Amino acid sequence: MKTLVRLNVALRSHWEKVQAHASEDRGDISITTIIIWVAAVAGALAIAGTIGIVVTKYNAKLSGI
Repeated sequence: MKTLVRLNVALRSHWEKVQAHASEDRGDISITTIIIWVAAVAGALAIAGTIGIVVTKYNAKLSGI
């Protein structure tokens, strides 16, 4: 029981720290960061789509391996 009380106190303390940090002004996200993230997601989707197309195209040949 004491362990649960300690855990509760520790979690509450941590949550208060997180809330205090979240309320601080962290500034705006730069346009460069947004462009990099969009390019990374688009590249990942293109790679995943290409892999999906190749697997679909050669599925019969791959099943015999």
